[in-house]
Amino acid sequence: MHDDVIARERTFHDQWAETINVNELLVRESFEAPTAIENQYALRQMGNLAQKRILDLGCGAGEASTYFALQGANVTGCDISSGLLKVAGTVAERYGAKLELVQAEAGKLPFSDESFDIVFGNGVLHHVELSTAAQVVKRVLKKNGVAVFIEPLPYNPVINVYRHLAKGVRTEDEKPLSLKQIHDFGKNFSSLHHEEFWLFSLTIFLHFFFVRRWHPSKVRYWKKIIEVGEDYRRMFSYLNRIDRWVMKYLPILKPLCWTTVLVVNK
Repeated sequence: MHDDVIARERTFHDQWAETINVNELLVRESFEAPTAIENQYALRQMGNLAQKRILDLGCGAGEASTYFALQGANVTGCDISSGLLKVAGTVAERYGAKLELVQAEAGKLPFSDESFDIVFGNGVLHHVELSTAAQVVKRVLKKNGVAVFIEPLPYNPVINVYRHLAKGVRTEDEKPLSLKQIHDFGKNFSSLHHEEFWLFSLTIFLHFFFVRRWHPSKVRYWKKIIEVGEDYRRMFSYLNRIDRWVMKYLPILKPLCWTTVLVVNK
């Protein structure tokens, strides 16, 4: 990544960190809310976390890092933003979790070869230079290690309207991952599979916009859906069953989903 892009990303996330109320951040809900389906799927792919060394790449405010630590993992949270790392440290302290926090770019990780059993990232790859990140992730993974990333897809026109409206909460350089980029990323590893989420269940976001009047430039929908997950339990359960049926019998529609979970093995 060019230095100017890195500077913009760092500045954006440092400024975001200043607006975060730590007391409102949700740790257990990020993986246990009824609407946290991507994280739940990612967790299943990671297996038993006890005593595992995990790198949370692009850890942000530290919800996932703290959750993993509470499951008995030895967690290193890494982010480009010193502001977000400070927030992550406060979150971990609030939950009584122990984390190692490191400021670094995804393409220049300061860790020894084969340091981690698992690398996890939520919404990080679409901010970075993919080919470099793939090589670095492969380097720091132990033999037979697994990396799991939750990323947005670019094909759904409704979500693209949302992205246009949400410019205030997105960086100017981030771009959702195409299927070609995903497959190119996977070529660096011994195996790749990915699972898609949120198709008809995106109806909930229309409810956010038209009924609850939450504007995407002011409310981060991907965080709000966790916060109010219980309010939408029945609605989401019904819509997600439709999504699962469609994914099984009409897989051609998978690219229209909002997110995908990539799983690669070294």
